[in-house]
Amino acid sequence: MNTFEALGLDERLMSAVTELGFTNPTPIQEKAIPVLLSGTKDFIGLAQTGTGKTAAFGLPLLQLLDTSKKYPQALVVCPTRELCLQIVTELERFKKNVKGMNVVAVYGGTSIGMQIRDIKRGVQIVVATPGRLIDLIERKAIDLGEIEYVVLDEADEMLNMGFQDDIEFILQNTPKKESTWLFSATMPPEIRKVSRKYMKEPVEVTVGKVNTGNKNIDHQYYVVSSHHRYEALKRLIDFNPGIYGIIFTRTKVDAQQIAEKLTREGYDIDALHGDLTQQQRDTVMGQFRDKTLQLLIATDVAARGIDVKEVTHVINYELPDDIEVYTHRSGRTGRAGKTGICMSIVHSREIGKIRQIERIAQSSFHKLEIPTGKDVCRKQFFSFMDKLISTDVSNEAYETYVPMLQEKFADMTKEDILKRIAAMEFDRFLKYYENAEDLNIRERGREFDKFKRDGRGGDRGMDRGSARGARGERQPYRDTQGRDFNSGGSGNYTKLFVNLGTKDGFYKASFLQFILDMSDLRKDVLGKIDMREMNSWVEVDSKAAKQMIKSIDGKKFKGRNIRMNDANSR
Repeated sequence: MNTFEALGLDERLMSAVTELGFTNPTPIQEKAIPVLLSGTKDFIGLAQTGTGKTAAFGLPLLQLLDTSKKYPQALVVCPTRELCLQIVTELERFKKNVKGMNVVAVYGGTSIGMQIRDIKRGVQIVVATPGRLIDLIERKAIDLGEIEYVVLDEADEMLNMGFQDDIEFILQNTPKKESTWLFSATMPPEIRKVSRKYMKEPVEVTVGKVNTGNKNIDHQYYVVSSHHRYEALKRLIDFNPGIYGIIFTRTKVDAQQIAEKLTREGYDIDALHGDLTQQQRDTVMGQFRDKTLQLLIATDVAARGIDVKEVTHVINYELPDDIEVYTHRSGRTGRAGKTGICMSIVHSREIGKIRQIERIAQSSFHKLEIPTGKDVCRKQFFSFMDKLISTDVSNEAYETYVPMLQEKFADMTKEDILKRIAAMEFDRFLKYYENAEDLNIRERGREFDKFKRDGRGGDRGMDRGSARGARGERQPYRDTQGRDFNSGGSGNYTKLFVNLGTKDGFYKASFLQFILDMSDLRKDVLGKIDMREMNSWVEVDSKAAKQMIKSIDGKKFKGRNIRMNDANSR
């Protein structure tokens, strides 16, 4: 592997890189930096999140830009506020020896006036989310006329979030750009279309396989009945005493309810979902980054762009409906060369989904047993002993109290003292798990073993969804472009009309998430979804149709009223 110096970086950047403790570049940095330092070539870099993409484009930008010019020369566009701030933080670290280089973050949810003032003071690099950037362009508060370099970071995520028109608008407003650099974890057709339209003979570099999962992540799944999901989650958390993780749910209601239950039971956890204000969101993320919170529970929409180092575990309370969403979830751990664990709690009928993710993401899953109550207590006990042994008692102040301790415990043996310490720490665990039941599903015997092996099984004793999987019919699961493997459901459905469509920035998975969040219904009530530009039709279990209409009809989306009604009664 090359060193950073061999890639052509100048002394100012090399000293910063060395001070930060970096020795060898990651694969994407090794391949991208020499190309980008030329400053004249369009570039496409395909690599998973957490592989060092910020340094791959950030270091070349810092070397190429002219600090004597106090106007924007480089524009970095990314999907979320969190990623925007993360990029700026990384660039600040790299530019410490580059005098006169200024970077500003531009994002929604905070004072636009302050951001305008920062730009007017003189800046070379603007890092922005699409919505706020367009707001500044329309107010004529930022001039992109002299932009030489445009970086699109996490381009696939921006398109998934409905920013394609915004990206094209931004590219159209940077007429003098020398080159466009696009970084993405996946390469859907929409990105290919944008690259053909706005890039000239781009150099394309792929690190690893596109759409594959991070090989540093151990993918595990645990099979439980649906009513044992929460208990299984709690047991997995307790079995991993040092866990620092993110739990994903489908709906904001689940996220809030589970966070409240776990908080009442003494866990350091908070929820991240769409109902939080930006200030509340910043507070939660700050506590999680500082490790004041051990666990964060989030919906996919709320968690987009989260990049927190050293996350040990990701837990899927339920599997997502989109394989790309699974890849993004699991990618929150195992970052920057570290290993991580992604655990999924599934029902037996969801094993077909596991097999599809294995096949498309090319990641092997391991089926593990949910620990017994005794297993949990034993694991917690050994963890506590290790913590006790490694406790730092070097502070001389403790010596003052030793005589008092000796006097107080004079009549006790060492064993008695240790028992009392253990009782203080483990009384809650021992009582809770004393008669804990086995949560693993075992009753299907030979049929279930076959289901485990190939994602299929006999239809005897199964519900209709499992029986369809057993007969080899396709399950209603989406591929990497959001297309259905199965075009719709059977059964007693009511077709509903809604005046939301792709023009509102939705794609199938995000639309599904939106209507489930709004209605507090579960995925299994939905059948076929037919999305058009201006409106959509949704098949809903007839028993749930009234609840969905009541929850969504008349509510507002981006300032206009949502209309939803029975499609046959229009």
